[in-house]
Amino acid sequence: MSINIENCSFEGPFASTSNLKDQSGVYLILGNHSGDNWNLVDVGESSQVKYRIDNHDRKVCWNQQNYANLKVAVLYTDENSRMRIEAELRSQYNLPCGQR
Repeated sequence: MSINIENCSFEGPFASTSNLKDQSGVYLILGNHSGDNWNLVDVGESSQVKYRIDNHDRKVCWNQQNYANLKVAVLYTDENSRMRIEAELRSQYNLPCGQR
């Protein structure tokens, strides 16, 4: 399964990080109340995606959005691409968490 955002195909969304690899990539935190209509809560990048999400300092903000479901989707990519993709997504979306 995958979710497409801005011409990028992200693996997921996954309810658990157990499905993630600890590799370089961009992650999306997605929230919804039911169905397949996801709202973008946060975007980030890391050299170790699974570790970063499991130990993230913005989890409190994600949970404060009061979605019935919070899930994660990931695009595994190299460092230069992940930083570019994250910056592009942050500039295009008004994210409730992770404002920089």
